[in-house]
Amino acid sequence: MDWKMNVFIWDMDETLILLKSLLNSTYAEAFNGSKDIEKGIAIGKMWEEHILRVCDDYFFYEEIEDYNKPFLDALSEYDDGRDLSDYDFAKDEFSPPNDDPNRRKLAYRHRFIADKYTQGLHNVLDQEVIQRWDNLYDMTDSYTDRWLSSARTFLEQCSGENKSLAPHVASSNISTGTGYKNINVLVTSGSLIPSLVKCLLFRLDDLITHTNVYSSWEVGKLQCFSWIKERFSGPNVRFCVIGDGWEECEAAQTMAWPFVKIDPQPVGFHRFPGLTMKTIGHYLDVVYGVPKNDHEE
Repeated sequence: MDWKMNVFIWDMDETLILLKSLLNSTYAEAFNGSKDIEKGIAIGKMWEEHILRVCDDYFFYEEIEDYNKPFLDALSEYDDGRDLSDYDFAKDEFSPPNDDPNRRKLAYRHRFIADKYTQGLHNVLDQEVIQRWDNLYDMTDSYTDRWLSSARTFLEQCSGENKSLAPHVASSNISTGTGYKNINVLVTSGSLIPSLVKCLLFRLDDLITHTNVYSSWEVGKLQCFSWIKERFSGPNVRFCVIGDGWEECEAAQTMAWPFVKIDPQPVGFHRFPGLTMKTIGHYLDVVYGVPKNDHEE
């Protein structure tokens, strides 16, 4: 089989980013005293503050947190395409019940959020806030031995954007050459709006589009995986799930997809930095077989 598309399905927390393990100190404790536990907790709390502030100030979170949807386009059928440039969200009386008029108002908010996501936070936040955000990112990356930047670099490899790593990509049977397409999809157990904000704050938004962010909060990961299979399925498509939790592991097994379990332990290989495209290639080959071109070479 000559594979033409690889769909990489990512978990977020404790996979692409570290947050929960900073807050509950499990990340630092694994280093047996070489990491300052209190510093890790303080970093986690600063991230929480940033995430909540951006959610509430720019993404309507306080207003719509009780109306979590699995993805931003979930209510697109209610969106009549109205121009929102002069729409006054503060006066449209969005509220229960969850009837058609209010679904339309929620769909407007989702479209507005999608536009904000596409613009990026540098077009939303003032310079002082951006500087604090950049400093926090750098502090976190240093504290976690480059977990954040390494995860981002790995996403670039999966997207085929890091051209300098093309030989490694090719050798692991994940070709990014002509005729191949690789897609990053996020399926997180967190609610949708904070997950989108995390993508923005942790510098993942240019590698994971808002259309590829799913919240399994209410529907479960298996349902999200089923939607993804239906959306991308076709001849010559491979799926690979990468995460740290039991739910995505079980869902991947049900779908008969390879699952790569992220392990934050300092000596682990399935972590950042550490995980390689060659390793991912082995998981894909075990499930799907070696691509035809590799047999021929």
